[in-house]
Amino acid sequence: MNRVKRRTMSLLSLVLIIAMGLSFYVYRYAVHGREWASFTSNKAVFSQGQLMVGTVCDRNGAVLATVDDGRRIYNEDPVIRRSTLHAVGDQYGNIGTGALSVFAPELIGYDPVNGAYTPDRKGGKVRLSIDSGLNAAAYEAMDGRKGVVAVENYETGEIVCMLSSYNYDPYYPPEDVSTPEYEGVYLNRFLSAAYTPGSTFKLVTLTAALERIPDLFDRTFECRGSVEIDGEYVTCTGTHGEIDINEALAVSCNCVFAELAVELGGDTLERYANDLGLTGSIKVSGIKTASGNYDKAADGSVDLAWSGIGQYNDSVNPAAMLRFVSGIANGGTAEEQTLLYGKSSGSDRIMKTSTAETIAKMMNYNVYYTYGEDNYPGLELCAKSGTAEVGGGADPHALFVGFIRDEKHPYAFVVIVENGGSGSRTAGRVANAVLQAAVNK
Repeated sequence: MNRVKRRTMSLLSLVLIIAMGLSFYVYRYAVHGREWASFTSNKAVFSQGQLMVGTVCDRNGAVLATVDDGRRIYNEDPVIRRSTLHAVGDQYGNIGTGALSVFAPELIGYDPVNGAYTPDRKGGKVRLSIDSGLNAAAYEAMDGRKGVVAVENYETGEIVCMLSSYNYDPYYPPEDVSTPEYEGVYLNRFLSAAYTPGSTFKLVTLTAALERIPDLFDRTFECRGSVEIDGEYVTCTGTHGEIDINEALAVSCNCVFAELAVELGGDTLERYANDLGLTGSIKVSGIKTASGNYDKAADGSVDLAWSGIGQYNDSVNPAAMLRFVSGIANGGTAEEQTLLYGKSSGSDRIMKTSTAETIAKMMNYNVYYTYGEDNYPGLELCAKSGTAEVGGGADPHALFVGFIRDEKHPYAFVVIVENGGSGSRTAGRVANAVLQAAVNK
């Protein structure tokens, strides 16, 4: 009797161990099955490290990359191929943020029941939110210069244009990426770079001032070309005389924003930079972006003054800056950014509605007062330029950010031209070319 009991207990223990093992395997499969299917060692879908199934389309259904007769092929238009390179990715996985890498499980057609098997053996299809025509327009407008052009539908969070430059034709990859022509060519500058924001950061200082200084619109300021802070001088781009806060933003007066930064203090500016999403990494369709930076300088210091102007040690990721201005355009709510068509979900309130509406009006006044409405025909534009000093004797980066008020075309944008000089003149022209293409499709 005891022997039967022992055998029964042993058998039950064995069954329990097997059940636990199977449960563990099922759990691991459920959690990691997508990753396992997209390992490059999976010879059912990869050949010599290249994904050999799946089709990537733009938002309009134009095929950007597919597989035919056992080889990866791209769009027939060389401008489309180059301008969408970082959105699609290259054959060899050097561009880790491209669709061919990030969305490999979807391109494989993976599901928990069939694994990597699809009936037609061609894998799945990924439809990006990108409009390849807008990417081509951005490519032409950048005219071979380094930088970023991105446009977001601020009501849905969909990224409809994402150009990172430099780039190359995926059919003809560079042999030597160490040359100046291909510096950082595998890097998606929109997602994975951070830039000195220059005067575009004044929108952050302005946000804090609007919410923390009750009499801001009752004040006047005096710009004499420079202002002394803690025994040192912050220089301005001009001598603006007596101005109010609307004019101070429009002429991008360093003196006024230096004084506001010192009045607000480092703790306040740091909190706003964090809360507006400009310091930490954010996610775009699961892709982690580069982090921005705001170093809190000592209260009352000239470093604090420069930080409120967008210099000192400030840096901002372009995707985060686009999210910020999209939030202004969308009444203070930033939609979750996505690179997949119709896949946006979630939002985050980053500022009061009243604050967003006030900033939007002031950004529109910038265009009327400084940039010139005739330079952006047919666009009800709200914008802020930036000219970011980068040191080393190099020309400053040119930045232009903002949005258009258009129910049919709710687009926000960020343009950065590396070493491009004037923000409104250089980056503003690129923004106009892309926005005109967007509203006149």
